[in-house]
Amino acid sequence: MERALADLKVTPPQFAVLTMLKAYPAHSNADIARIALLTPPTVTVILANLEKNGLVSRKPHAKHGRIQLITLTPGGTKLLATCRARALAIEEDLLAGLTRDEERIVKQWLVRVATQSDVA
Repeated sequence: MERALADLKVTPPQFAVLTMLKAYPAHSNADIARIALLTPPTVTVILANLEKNGLVSRKPHAKHGRIQLITLTPGGTKLLATCRARALAIEEDLLAGLTRDEERIVKQWLVRVATQSDVA
């Protein structure tokens, strides 16, 4: 994935944050850290870089002035679409040659691994 995104100057963690912001717009830094499964300090650095590049914007929360709500800019949305297309191409390559049943089994296994809370 790193190589597929390198010329776009996007890291896999940045891709994860952009993806979460598309799915969950107008959330805080802490919210994004939780849903992207990254540490808050990591997300702080990622968001600062994304904001510097004009890919996300912040606005104050209506009731909690210190909380900033983060959303994708049009440029961030466009970049995410490009990243997603590349990720889907990688997925297609990985699944090439598998039957539908084999693909289903692999995906079920990945979901089970991802959702197990005691995985180290």
